[in-house]
Amino acid sequence: MHLYTLVALPFVAELLQISSTTDPRVGRHASIIQAGFLVGWALGGGFFGRIGDRLGRSRTLALTVLTYAIFTGLSFFAQTWWHLLIFRFLSALGIGGEWAVGASLLSETWPKRWRPWIAAVLQTGVNLGILLAVLASLLMAGQPPRYLFLVGVLPALMVFWIRRAVPETAEWHAAKTEARNNEPAIADLFRGRIKRVTWVVLLVCAVSLTAHWAFMFWHQQHLRNLPDVLAWTPQEKNQLVSKAMYLVIISSIAGNFFAAWIARSIGYRKTIAILCLGYFAAMIGAYSVPRDQSSLLLWLMVPGFFQGLFALFTMYLPPLFPTLLRTTGAGFCYNIGRIVAAAGTVFFGLFAKVGDYRLTLFYAGFLFLPAAVIAFFLPELRDSGAEIAGPAD
Repeated sequence: MHLYTLVALPFVAELLQISSTTDPRVGRHASIIQAGFLVGWALGGGFFGRIGDRLGRSRTLALTVLTYAIFTGLSFFAQTWWHLLIFRFLSALGIGGEWAVGASLLSETWPKRWRPWIAAVLQTGVNLGILLAVLASLLMAGQPPRYLFLVGVLPALMVFWIRRAVPETAEWHAAKTEARNNEPAIADLFRGRIKRVTWVVLLVCAVSLTAHWAFMFWHQQHLRNLPDVLAWTPQEKNQLVSKAMYLVIISSIAGNFFAAWIARSIGYRKTIAILCLGYFAAMIGAYSVPRDQSSLLLWLMVPGFFQGLFALFTMYLPPLFPTLLRTTGAGFCYNIGRIVAAAGTVFFGLFAKVGDYRLTLFYAGFLFLPAAVIAFFLPELRDSGAEIAGPAD
């Protein structure tokens, strides 16, 4: 997921045959590639989500892992920027699908009272994966950027274990038996009682993910082009970006469990709104004024902490939808927001001065304000059961 963000500017500069990462063409093409990745993630969530409801969680999980592992590895062979765009788009199909299927699989197998803590653990698994990507980047800092993508092939080895050890869930089997040939269609997400849930969740995810991915992509590019960093060697810049990502992710792990603790106390709806406000304040604080790399490294831990927001979605979204629409609904609503995020990544990049992405990050942070307001219209989900309450509860 984050291998590209760690080497985006130097790799794209190499593909464009441009010597300087501060050239505006590098940032523009790098953001287009990231946008293509987010669009692929969105489409993959809906596509593999539908397959997960039809064929089962375990088989679909194996397909998604193979998809993102193969095409991440193929990014090594990119010769032009649009080759990389295609490979990142295709790998993202699998990543989007894996989230939808994995979240539904866990929501159907773990006790409901543990739901917030399982969400925190699952998101921490994502964080640990990012830390491993950062470690790989540090170990390969002296190699050409393309070599880092070979690390992405390794998850393909998990497929053999998934097929052997991960059974289909009893809840899915029961729903398939009961439905027989009368299974719900995708259009059912926009009908009846579930329609309102679909639209509100879609809006919250779209707005918050746009701001989040603007931060996750542009904060690294901003660090590389700070005035006090610009003269550093490529290896030194790689090490700085890796250090920054470590700080963001370690603080994010703490934020995952903080979010779970708050959700247990006051519910998901209010917690999501509070964390959106916290993320907003963190980004405004970090980027309202120019900062050198030492000061900025410390500030980056604050938005990292409030990324616990996205841990909650993992266990909160699947139970909002009927069993045979679960991976479709969760995958569609959470991941379709990435299409908006894709446009936002490119759009906010337009605010950058040459090589300076501070205003990009500052303006992106304001999107968390409407996300916080919309969050109050989300349904409430009780940890003691699967009942859904309206916003007036």
